[in-house]
Amino acid sequence: MSYELTGKLHKKYETESKSEKFQAREFVVETMDGSYNQYIKFQLTQDRCALVDDYNEGEQVKVHFDLRGREWNEKYFTNLNAWRLEKPAAAAASAPPPPAADNFPAEEPPAVAGGNDDLPF
Repeated sequence: MSYELTGKLHKKYETESKSEKFQAREFVVETMDGSYNQYIKFQLTQDRCALVDDYNEGEQVKVHFDLRGREWNEKYFTNLNAWRLEKPAAAAASAPPPPAADNFPAEEPPAVAGGNDDLPF
């Protein structure tokens, strides 16, 4: 499953080599949930670790990610595995414009003289 989240890049960490063949990098995005800030930690892996290099802390970012879960010794872990980052304005620019409101009258029709019309209500 694929998800998206837009927020402010709060913190980015250095790339860590977990083994000879595997590297990972984490970063945190801050979002608002009602009146409370939420800090969501994401993970980038392998060749995607450099994706966050183009963003500065405090900058708005849109994160595309998958949920990943695994079990180890009867303990369960969940990762938010990011696979694409983009600036929110770029996503809005590529979206189609909203439909025009040309089908709606701009003004109320003029009232009938004398206030009587032929409608029963």
